[in-house]
Amino acid sequence: MSEDHEAGHGHDEEGGHGHEDEHNHDDHEHDDHEHDDHEHDDHEHDDHEHDDHDDHDDHHHHDVASVGVAVVTVSSSRTLDDDPAGDYIEAALEDAGHEVVVRELIPDDFDRIQTMANRLANRDDTDAVITSGGTGVTPDDVTPESVRQLFDKELPGFGELFRQLSYEEVGTKTVGSRATAGVVHDSPVFCLPGSENAARLGVEEIILPEVGHLAGLASRE
Repeated sequence: MSEDHEAGHGHDEEGGHGHEDEHNHDDHEHDDHEHDDHEHDDHEHDDHEHDDHDDHDDHHHHDVASVGVAVVTVSSSRTLDDDPAGDYIEAALEDAGHEVVVRELIPDDFDRIQTMANRLANRDDTDAVITSGGTGVTPDDVTPESVRQLFDKELPGFGELFRQLSYEEVGTKTVGSRATAGVVHDSPVFCLPGSENAARLGVEEIILPEVGHLAGLASRE
């Protein structure tokens, strides 16, 4: 009885040991499977990062490192000798490695502004045009109306972002600003308010970071 019991006990141990071996074997297979899945996931992650990098490079493939810019002040009261906004725009562009190929001042006149924008955007040495002035709400502020008629494509995000950033400085007064931008003859045209602070905000925060990218895309074949 005792021997049978011991024998039976021994059989249980062997059976239990076999079960443990199977269990350990399953764990090993499970570990291998998890390892394989992890390597596969890492590989997929690497491929995804590589694709993102390729997309980013392709998106900026046509960026222009240095652009030729026409800077125009729209004002019936200022002169080029008294034009702090225009002076700042010119200096900021040149400090960033761009070239100011034209610097002009014209009065607040619809036809003259439109003719100017059309002429400058169509020049071979001009990749972009920046105007300063005439974007407010007084009767003679007609820069947006005159230039917008020339837009092949409007860039609404420029004015939206400018007013968002401007709100942080001047509060709700920014609703009086009608800064705008668009593409004319494959050249981006940016219309800024006439104050030096507004010019600084628009150039530093938006135009300098994006002018090379936009000019490259707009002129892409």
